[in-house]
Formats: sequence, C-alpha cells, structure tokens
Amino acid sequence: MNSPQDMILDIKEKYNLDAPKVLSAMLSVPREEFVPRGYRHMAYEDMPIPIGFGQTISQPYTVAYMTNLLELSKDAKVLEIGTGSGYQAAVLSQLVDRVFTIERIEPLAHSAQERLEKLGYTNVEVKAGQGEEGWKEKAPFGAIILTAGVGKVPKTLFDQLKEGGVLVAPVGIGADKKMTKFIKKKGKISQKQYGIFHFVPFVEEN
Repeated sequence: MNSPQDMILDIKEKYNLDAPKVLSAMLSVPREEFVPRGYRHMAYEDMPIPIGFGQTISQPYTVAYMTNLLELSKDAKVLEIGTGSGYQAAVLSQLVDRVFTIERIEPLAHSAQERLEKLGYTNVEVKAGQGEEGWKEKAPFGAIILTAGVGKVPKTLFDQLKEGGVLVAPVGIGADKKMTKFIKKKGKISQKQYGIFHFVPFVEEN
C-alpha cells in the first residue's frame, strides 16, 4: 500500500502541480478513513474509489487540482456541493475557517457527518439536501466547489457567491467534463476552462 507521502510525491512528479498548501493539507488528512474498509489498501493510490450509491471519492490529483483553483484564503467560507464520504471537505477544512457541504444522498450525508466529527473536523457542517439550491442561510460564500459533473452551473449558486468569489466545477455534456473556474466581479461572471476530467453526474431533484 502506498503511504500519504507516496501519494503526494506521485502527484508532484506525474502532474508537476505547484500547490504546496493544498498538498500539505492533503498530507494531513487520512484518506483511508474516507474509503470503504475493503478499499483501504488502495487509499493512497492516485485513483477514484467507489463509496456506494453509485458515487466515488475523487482521484487525489483531481482533489488537489480543484482545490488549488479555488485560490483559498484562510478566512474564506466555502460551500461544497457533493459531500460524498467527506474527504474533499476535510481537505478544505485544513485551508479555511468554515466549510459547508451538501450531499443529496442522505445515508452518505449522515455517514460523512459522523466521520468528520469523529476525526475532529469541527469547522465542517454537513447538510442532506439538493445541491442546486445551495445553502442560502449560510451565504454568501467566498468559494464554491462542485464535486460532480454538471451540464450548466445553477444560477442559484452564482447568486450565493460573494463579490470576488470563485466557483470551480466540472462542466459539460457526457462523462468527460471541462474543469471550469468562474469568478464573480461586479455582479458579472467570467470563466476559464482547464483540462478534461471524468466525473459522476450531478443529480437534480425531479
């Protein structure tokens, strides 16, 4: 089994990613605690891992890449759409003061909350709900991250992004999405696209 240090070294060497703060945060989070017991021997491989309900914990490189795009400041308040097992939220919690995360699959939301509390991530708040609605009571957010692929980012999420805030999401039709960074300035949204990533789809309420 690889170690956390092996995982970080792999990301640095394979992708030449310059993100020291993000990688340091990832080094401090025990990824094996966020994957099913039967997959723990693979926890520090650079690959996604199934977590049940048709969902996965993202590939470590993807977590590092998306988190780095957010350009987080310590005092930022972050909203994550798609809690999954809670790993991304745990990484974010090492970089900012407060993390709010929403998961549409209730059993995943509840298990993630229990896991995060057990591991001592006290600055993360989990809610079971529909991600496209955001979390109006906690808005505005300095950064928003979507950890599932979308055809289009819901306007509600841009409304909950504060001035100068950053939203990062995998956007596109089909399994392969373009990683997209949106910035809100003077009420207008600019965007820049990066590489292609594979994501499970974002599911909206019918």
